[in-house]
Amino acid sequence: MKNYRSPYVIPDFSLSCFLWQVVPRLLCIFSANMINISAFRIHRVESADNCQDHTIYSWPTFVLEGEPAVLKCLQYFDLSLNLTWNKKGSSTIIPAGFKGPRIMSQDNIVWLLPTILQDSGEYICTQRNSSYCAKVSIHLKVVKRNETNNISYPQKAFLLSSGKIVCPNLENFRQNNTNYELKWYKDSIRLNMDNKKFAALNGTNYLLINPISMSDSGYYTCEMTFEFEKEQYNITRTIQLQILEEKKNNIPIIVNPDERITSATLGSQLTIPCRVFIGANNHSDVDVWWLANNSYIQNMYPDERVKEGETGQFVENNNSSIEVQLIFDSITEADFHTEFRCVAQNGGGNRVQTVTVTEKKKDRELSWYLAVTPVALAVVILGGVYLSKYWKQRSTKGYVVANS
Repeated sequence: MKNYRSPYVIPDFSLSCFLWQVVPRLLCIFSANMINISAFRIHRVESADNCQDHTIYSWPTFVLEGEPAVLKCLQYFDLSLNLTWNKKGSSTIIPAGFKGPRIMSQDNIVWLLPTILQDSGEYICTQRNSSYCAKVSIHLKVVKRNETNNISYPQKAFLLSSGKIVCPNLENFRQNNTNYELKWYKDSIRLNMDNKKFAALNGTNYLLINPISMSDSGYYTCEMTFEFEKEQYNITRTIQLQILEEKKNNIPIIVNPDERITSATLGSQLTIPCRVFIGANNHSDVDVWWLANNSYIQNMYPDERVKEGETGQFVENNNSSIEVQLIFDSITEADFHTEFRCVAQNGGGNRVQTVTVTEKKKDRELSWYLAVTPVALAVVILGGVYLSKYWKQRSTKGYVVANS
C-alpha cells in the first residue's frame, strides 16, 4: 500500500480522515431508512394443513390503542387466488371486500378502525384456488397509550451533525396525499418549527435537527391526522433518538527520533528508528513510512542500500507504539546531502520528523590523535635522554676534586 501514499503530506485532508467522517454518517442515514424494511423480514414454515406455503412476518406490527391499524398481505402473482383473513383462534372468516363497523377488508389489506387491546394476536391471510394454497401470518400488538415508549423506534444521529429523524410506517396512510403535515413532539412538548434548530416540510415524514447536541437525545413523537370515509384518526409514532459521538483519532506522536541530526562515518552501517506513540488505539489505525527528499525509500534506493524495516509493535502499560526503522547498509557521501523524513498519519492528522545525517568528525579527530601519539611519545623519550645527558655533563663541570 505504501506505493499509493502521497509523498507530500497534506495536513488539512486525508482520504482516511474523509472516509472516517463521512462513512459513519452514510451508514446512519442508511440504517434509518432501513427501519421500515426490517418489518418485512419473513421466513417460511411448514403448514399444518394442506397449504403448500406458510410465510410468517418475523417483526410484529405495533399500534397504539384507539389508532387505526393496517395489515397488508403478501400478494402472489396469480391474481385468480381467492383471499380471506382470519384471526388465529377464531373461526370468523373475513372475506375480501368485507365491511363491518370497525373491521374491513380491501384488496389484500385489512383495516382496523380503530384498534382495541383485544385485537392483539396473529392474523392469517389465506390465498387459494383449486390447486394451490398459501398462507401469510402477521402479528399485531396493540399497546396502551401510556406505554408508547415500549414500542419506540430506535434511531441514531451524530453529535454536531445535521440530524434527521424519520417517522416510520406511514405508507398505507399517506396514500396519494402528498400535502400531509406531521406534528412533532419531544418528551410530550410540541416542537417550535419557527426555531432554526428544527425543520419539517409538509409532505415529508422526517424532522431535521441542526446542529445535533447531546440534549437532543430522548423520545420524539410524530403525529399525523388520517381521514378514512369521512372519519378522522390520529396516527402516532414514537422514536427514541440516541446521540453518538464521532470517534476522534488523536494525531500520532513521534517519540523517536527526538533529534533532527544524527552522525555517522562513511562506509558504516546505520539504523534510525521512527517510533510512534498511539496510546490504546489499534496500530492498524496509524500508517508510518519514511521519505528521502520527498520520494519513497524503495523508489529512491532500488538497490536497497537504504531500506525500511518491518513494522514493529510495542506495548507498555497498556499503551501501544509502532516503529519503522530506516536501515543503511553503508553510509555514502550522498546521504549527508539527503533529507530523510518520518511520516506518521491516521484519521486525526499526521506528524512529520525530519532527520539529517552528518559526517561524524570525532572519529577523524581520534584517528589523527592515534597517528600522532607514537611520534609525540618518541619525541618525549628522545628529549628525556638528551636532557639527562645534558644535566650529567653540567654537574660534572661544576665540581673540583680537592687534593689530599
